Amino acid sequence: MAKISFSGPLSMRLTSFITLNAIGMATYVRHALGRRMEPTWDVHFETGVRFWRRQFTRAMRQADIAHGRRILDSVQTETDDVYDVAVTPCEHHKGHWFHPAKRLSDATLLYFHGGGYAFYSAISKRFAAMLAHRCGAQLFAPDYRLTPEHPHPAQAEDALAAWRHAADSTPPEKLVVVGDSAGGHMALSLLLALRASGLPQPAICIGLCPWTDIGHRGASLYGNDRYDIVQGWMALRFGEWLDPTCAHGRAALSPIFQDFSGLAPIYLQAGGREVLCDMVRDFAAIQAKRGADVMLDVWPDMPHDFQIYDTLKTSSTEALLRIRLAIAHYVDQKGSFTRGPNTVLTHGVFAEH
Repeated sequence: MAKISFSGPLSMRLTSFITLNAIGMATYVRHALGRRMEPTWDVHFETGVRFWRRQFTRAMRQADIAHGRRILDSVQTETDDVYDVAVTPCEHHKGHWFHPAKRLSDATLLYFHGGGYAFYSAISKRFAAMLAHRCGAQLFAPDYRLTPEHPHPAQAEDALAAWRHAADSTPPEKLVVVGDSAGGHMALSLLLALRASGLPQPAICIGLCPWTDIGHRGASLYGNDRYDIVQGWMALRFGEWLDPTCAHGRAALSPIFQDFSGLAPIYLQAGGREVLCDMVRDFAAIQAKRGADVMLDVWPDMPHDFQIYDTLKTSSTEALLRIRLAIAHYVDQKGSFTRGPNTVLTHGVFAEH
């Protein structure tokens, strides 16, 4: 990563900065000894993955989640990509609008941030700016309520309210629902809520490394622990925070158990090294069998939420381009959106082009 920024108490900043440097030095030694975590990762990328996994671990083990959130924001690592985007708070709905200086699309992106429904860190705000800039589309990011303070259905209610707000100024055929990680769970769940409410579907739903099952699913949930910024036990903890009394149940709150046939086309991206990889693959396969319009691309060398690495990694650059092409095709009726080098599944409208 090229840039480092700090926030919060000095002691917390120092602890995180010392941790970052210690992990960096240890990673340099490992690479010098030929002990790379993943063959395609250089020392800087591996250091970033190890550091963020450490930060998430520390944050989630705090008795006070507010303290954990401050830990996560105490040091932020960023690529040197510059996003020419104006960010303004929304006057009528809790959230922010991101307006790119150069518009490439008539789309409005309704973006739900990741963070396991428990965190809204500075990196998520940069994710929103990145999407608006790279897609050339205005973007609305709601500040939805977080767990564990606000369990389900708070997030579902906030997602539907955000949809209504975005739809006030943009017709549904120009709306794109997009989310990463837990935000991907939120985006997929919104499609079901729109159908239940008799509301129109968006032009396309884009799930980036989406959380599709709040329970234990797939060998990757623990098998990819060593490669990812999050770990399997964290995903399960997020599920517990979402439904702490089991009042709703895994089947009701996991998109993988629902039927998405007849809903908006769903374009999914995943990293082959992330803990959620298997559940994303399973979701795509199950929904294809049910008749949903779905496409899945998997970059085998990438961890969770790898899109944020932007120009730092070729895989991230390719993924962002694919997102832009999907929006251009389904919103602006420009070009085609067909299988790519990393496409592992297509069904329905995605297979017709």
